[in-house]
Amino acid sequence: MKAFQKHIWMLLLVFVATSSCNKDRLNVEPVGEFLSSNFYITEDQVFSALIAAYDPAGWSMAYGQWISYVMFGEIRSDNANAGGDPSNNDQPSWQEFDDFLNTNTNTVLQPLYRRAYIGIFRANLVIERPQISSPLVDRYQAEAKFLRAYYHFELFKNFGPIPVVTTSLTPDDVDLERNTMSEVFQAIVSDLKDAIAVLPSSISSNEAGRASKGAALALLGKAYLYWGDLLNDDQAKFDLAAQYLQQVVDLGLYELSDDYYTLFSLGQKNPAESVFEIQHTNLWPSDWGWFEGIGGNGVVQLCGIRGLCSAHPDIQEGWGFMLPTKELHDSFLPDDTIRQDAAMTSVAELTQEVLDAGASCSPVVDLSQGNPIDFTGYWQEKYSNFKGYLGNNVNGGDPNLTKDANTYVIRYADVLLMLAEALHRGTGSDADAMGYIDQVRERAAGPGDNTGNFKTAQMLMTEKGWTLQDVIWYERRAEFALEGDRWYDLVRSGRATKSLFAGDPIRENNFEAKHLWLPIALEETTVATKLTEYPDASLFQ
Repeated sequence: MKAFQKHIWMLLLVFVATSSCNKDRLNVEPVGEFLSSNFYITEDQVFSALIAAYDPAGWSMAYGQWISYVMFGEIRSDNANAGGDPSNNDQPSWQEFDDFLNTNTNTVLQPLYRRAYIGIFRANLVIERPQISSPLVDRYQAEAKFLRAYYHFELFKNFGPIPVVTTSLTPDDVDLERNTMSEVFQAIVSDLKDAIAVLPSSISSNEAGRASKGAALALLGKAYLYWGDLLNDDQAKFDLAAQYLQQVVDLGLYELSDDYYTLFSLGQKNPAESVFEIQHTNLWPSDWGWFEGIGGNGVVQLCGIRGLCSAHPDIQEGWGFMLPTKELHDSFLPDDTIRQDAAMTSVAELTQEVLDAGASCSPVVDLSQGNPIDFTGYWQEKYSNFKGYLGNNVNGGDPNLTKDANTYVIRYADVLLMLAEALHRGTGSDADAMGYIDQVRERAAGPGDNTGNFKTAQMLMTEKGWTLQDVIWYERRAEFALEGDRWYDLVRSGRATKSLFAGDPIRENNFEAKHLWLPIALEETTVATKLTEYPDASLFQ
């Protein structure tokens, strides 16, 4: 696994030999250097290029800015506030996202956008450049197509219809324009179908984090689900989503972790529930001078509990971002305590944990260190800043940047709930849909066999007067609270409206329809003059 996480991508850099203007010396062949013309000729070299394509997916900081889909997906939504220090201006770009005040000069926009296109560029090199053919190279190219689809999908989720790039670009190709939504999804679908035909169904433990057939099928199902939702509830697209998500289930390779808490415990990586997971590492000597991207998971430090006293037995203090809202806390059903407790904590809980450890400190949390406007009584704890990360900077990196908690992209619970939604919104069986929901609800009731003591989807519908779709929306919010999906679910389903933020006057007053999507940064539209800042409504076809 170490080989997968190291800076192998550095081998891709092309060094140009320089010399004086002596004509004979100008023709000297490079010694000990790789050029684009002599690099992609062995399987190891193609693999190195593939690792380079994976690399940007794990960046939680790039070009001097924190960039995290997890943070954005929660802070932009009704699940969390930006947080930070008492000034309410800590990380101003993220405060702007929180309050719908961002413009195209927000400093996070270009790194967020650029990261994905760097990934696409590197994936294109793996697809186009190899001068060797073998089953192993075929697999590497299938993984690159998966990654190209993944990066395009993440770009779409944030910026709407964006330029599709499926070939290596030259400086003359920079003036791109947005494709339509269907063109974006067609490109994603094509890449994923090609990848599915080649990728292995299962991967070995030392290949953790690499794309498998299950990951590609799950992403394809998710893409069709989004496409159908945004294309005016297209039943045919929902049926295709169900078809591919069902294939993930039928592989029989994934299962729900029996204990929900263990999904977020210290050292948990790539459990049987993980379909695709971003790998973070403490092996890279990441520090504040590491400009392009860091290897650790910055969310852990950024979103740790600000002002927490050192007497807590398990957790150290962090910087207090992504503060859960009271509305999220109150949205959990009274018996849904496990998922609620796994997602967030409070002063009372932290105090009890200190007392249970036989320690003491006062106050347990110094609230004066945090953001008084954004704090509603809770902190997230799915990305807990464990004391176990102390000393994690094994190669001399900054200890705040080398915490190696992985990031779930698609869990098996997501597959089951997306499949239930696709069946219900397409032409599938509601009974089958409820069966998949009940698997997730049974696990949420606690470890062991809870078949007889949890409320089924049908019970919720009867007791609360909910529709099946209401149950699905509830389950998605409760199951993935503070994991980054909330905003994207709201946007695709048309539920991101002013009314969502009733009671929050800043958000409610500032929200406009254009805020469903991020604007492309001014730095980009200045160079690519055909790019529009926001997607026009005509592109959603």
